[in-house]
Amino acid sequence: MTDAGTATIDPALFRETLGHYPTGVAVVTAVSETGIPEGMVVGTFTSVSLDPPLIAFFPAKGSRSFARFRDAASFCVNVLASDQEPLCRRMATGGAAKFDGVRWRPGPLGSPVLEGAVSWIECTFEDVREAGDHYIVLGRVQELGVARSTLPLLFFQGGYGKFSTGSFIAAPDPELIQAAQLAQTIRSEVEDLSIAFAVDCSVLVKIGSDAVQVLTANGGRASETVPLGHRQPIIPPLGAVFMANATPTEIEAWLQRSPDDSRDRRTLHGRLLDVVRDRGYSLLAAEPELLQRHQAVLTEFERSDRLPRQERDVRQATADLADLFCPDLDAGRRYDLASIVVPISTTADLPPMALRMTGMPKSAPTEQVEAWIDGLRRVAAAAAMAGTRG
Repeated sequence: MTDAGTATIDPALFRETLGHYPTGVAVVTAVSETGIPEGMVVGTFTSVSLDPPLIAFFPAKGSRSFARFRDAASFCVNVLASDQEPLCRRMATGGAAKFDGVRWRPGPLGSPVLEGAVSWIECTFEDVREAGDHYIVLGRVQELGVARSTLPLLFFQGGYGKFSTGSFIAAPDPELIQAAQLAQTIRSEVEDLSIAFAVDCSVLVKIGSDAVQVLTANGGRASETVPLGHRQPIIPPLGAVFMANATPTEIEAWLQRSPDDSRDRRTLHGRLLDVVRDRGYSLLAAEPELLQRHQAVLTEFERSDRLPRQERDVRQATADLADLFCPDLDAGRRYDLASIVVPISTTADLPPMALRMTGMPKSAPTEQVEAWIDGLRRVAAAAAMAGTRG
């Protein structure tokens, strides 16, 4: 039996095995004692401690680049963006000319901060110790910042790439195609409803944890700009119409998408879900500031790389709409509504679907709101009948 302390590991197998773990790519930069900027690519950068703030990277003992700035007063870790692979390859080369044509600025301590990097962390040397054929370099963080909120460059199995986020335009799949086909059978009814009330109407289908738009009719004062196939995350309280007949497991997954999973918040979302079940529709009141913020974070999420930070913003902005969700309809009152959504009863082979109305005029009396709801229900019933015939 081989002693575990003296086991021989095949270097190629070692690299292949660990190569299945993706790592971020960073360039450690410094100004040497001779005043020349130096840099080296590392895939072994990690945070170590928050108090005190410490990071680490692990250069090879034979690294000439590290040897040239080991005695520098400070160094900077530059986290590369996914579009900076050419810069990465340039900084990975040897020689003194690797900074030629590279745009950078001195950090607060003088270390090079590379232009276009995702973030930078400037440190002083805390400790350098040997670890096999590498050094462990501990740095004490002195200054840091996020320069460009985008996807980082990754190294995986010997190649470079980036994390792939989901698209906001839904990919065609059998359920989505079937739902779109059903929506087309009631196109004339949806368009008639839109024109009759001078509102915008759309048919939505739940695919995974998103609501996907499969049909639109733009008879409202402001034309619908959301394209067909557009996906919007279903986060409580929104999407309650889709959850009305969902399984406990599906409801639990929906509740967990809220940024606040406390008992009080769960109780609130559960109560709102019960209201939607009882009424057979959902209303969202129009509070301009909250709605504008919600739309702004959705737009940023859509136009960017769907970063986790932006997803958290979407979750929070959606959760903030809870106080506007499902107001009571009282006689004699007037309402400013952002949307009305009614479910479409579908067969077991179809995903949950709904009909949504937006673009309603302000200060609508209760009777008008009830007329809108009745109109949506008539079209939803037509869709359900079409689905049964199909």
